[in-house]
Amino acid sequence: MDAFDAETVALWRAASVGAVVLDGFHAVKHAIRFGAQVRVVVTGDLAAACGLAQALADDVRAYIEEHARQVSPATLRELVPRGSPTGVVALAGLPRAGVLGATRSAPVVVLENPRNLGNVGAVVRLAAGYGASAVLTTGELDPWHPNVVRGSAGLHFATTVERVSPGELPAGPVYVLDPEGDDLRAIEIPDDAVLAFGTERHGVSAALRARADRLVAIPMRPGVSSYNLATSVGMTLFRWSTTSEHAPG
Repeated sequence: MDAFDAETVALWRAASVGAVVLDGFHAVKHAIRFGAQVRVVVTGDLAAACGLAQALADDVRAYIEEHARQVSPATLRELVPRGSPTGVVALAGLPRAGVLGATRSAPVVVLENPRNLGNVGAVVRLAAGYGASAVLTTGELDPWHPNVVRGSAGLHFATTVERVSPGELPAGPVYVLDPEGDDLRAIEIPDDAVLAFGTERHGVSAALRARADRLVAIPMRPGVSSYNLATSVGMTLFRWSTTSEHAPG
């Protein structure tokens, strides 16, 4: 390992305290684009990384050119042992906890006790795309786990993502997704709604169901047991977007 690589490894280790790993060009791109505190960017091929930026995200090309540190493939594997498909990784500081007021222009998504890291990442990606105010999770899963951030392609920084206790839900009408609810296609979801989703196997808990201002059901063919969590969130946010003047696009 040459002196520059050794310096980069030391810089990475020092920057890793209180930071999240951004694995892949798209995660790094979104973190830069949405104002994350990016502490260090490392690549195994600076010319290739700049080429990706020029082709896919020219707005971050100058940042990559100026800040990315090129290291050997062996050093890159030392920093991220699982490897990176695009050869671009970074560290970014975790944002401060957000404050969600009662007045919002987009719903909050609540995932009750989710289990799958990739699913939560996909939900964050959907929420960011629709401009949802936040994705809140309850339970033990860390919504800032590197695998969740990988699944969101770094779009955690485009919305608020936090873990909360069941009693910390923000103000607003609670719309709980439940098979016994009203047909999603026939209702209008308000901008300040709290959209609550349970697990694919068990749905929401009885305690959360009891807090619902309205139960909402997504239409589904008989014999199909459930939708994927991210699919359910996507359909619900799409329904909100069809009636709200604050939805993107």
